[in-house]
Amino acid sequence: MTKVTLLGDSIRLIGYGKSVPGLLGSEFSVYQPADNCRFAKYMLRMLFDYREVMENCEVVHFNVGHWDLCELFEEGAFSTEEEYRENLIRIARILKSRHKKVIFATTTPVRNENRYNKNSTIARFNEIAIEALVKEGVVINDLNALLVDDIERYICTDLIHLTDEGIDTCAKAVADIIRENANGL
Repeated sequence: MTKVTLLGDSIRLIGYGKSVPGLLGSEFSVYQPADNCRFAKYMLRMLFDYREVMENCEVVHFNVGHWDLCELFEEGAFSTEEEYRENLIRIARILKSRHKKVIFATTTPVRNENRYNKNSTIARFNEIAIEALVKEGVVINDLNALLVDDIERYICTDLIHLTDEGIDTCAKAVADIIRENANGL
């Protein structure tokens, strides 16, 4: 049995994370915290607390970004681009030192009416994440690319979270990439 960990913000917690274990089936044991992993820095901190439960985990799939790039006060994102990059690199290095395969999911799009998270900022933060994490040997699961061409279909009326169809689409992509990367471990 392949042990898998899913880490991420509410896109995972109330979204795709609910469906991935069932899609992976009995060949996989899936751990995911009941906690929203929020910012990249929060996730980095929580890797200490999750260490024991993640022991012997072979594949880790994580997403983080919406909280980092959120602009509540009209003075820029909560995390600077450099903070986001550095925290992702630290997360990747810790995970790579403990687990055989590490997969990062890009930040999903939002509806254009969202005042606090903008698709242009999401695109920039995803670009930063992909560039940094590929250099660290992390596999990229581009969930944003799956959803961005039909946002109204995949993002619900709260302007940020996944619709049922968005959950299904992302869950299938997450399960598929985990299965693909667990093959041969």
